[in-house]
Amino acid sequence: MTQTPAPLVPALAPLYAALAPVADLALRVVAGGFLVPHGAQKLFGWFGGYGLEATGQFFAAKLGLPPAMALVAGLVEFAGGLALALGLFTRVAAALAFGLLAVAAFHVHLAAGFFWSAGGYEYPLLWAVLVGTYVVKGGGRHSLDAAIGREI
Repeated sequence: MTQTPAPLVPALAPLYAALAPVADLALRVVAGGFLVPHGAQKLFGWFGGYGLEATGQFFAAKLGLPPAMALVAGLVEFAGGLALALGLFTRVAAALAFGLLAVAAFHVHLAAGFFWSAGGYEYPLLWAVLVGTYVVKGGGRHSLDAAIGREI
């Protein structure tokens, strides 16, 4: 039997106990929510984005990707981010986001090295690993998947 170590500051134990059940929910909501504006930039030109046509041109000219990938990327980030945040079709949304972020890390940013400040793969790889955990574990008990009693 594994024992949980005692907190260094015992007075914080009740706070940890109260927040622990919702910590995973908070992380899933933030991870999904942070994807949404990136998709909105690509799809709608919101938040300083360029919209679908210009993003498609950028994908073709600078990344060597088909322009239609701008639509795919925008939908994965926008709709997939919403689904991940809500915990709806969590594993599917997370798998799509993982794939997108892995492509971003290794196809787009790898040549720039590790550090994100230099355009490297650090940030997209971190996010790929984060959303990848939801492929494995699902949305959890505080998700729409749990509320409807089904998950894919």
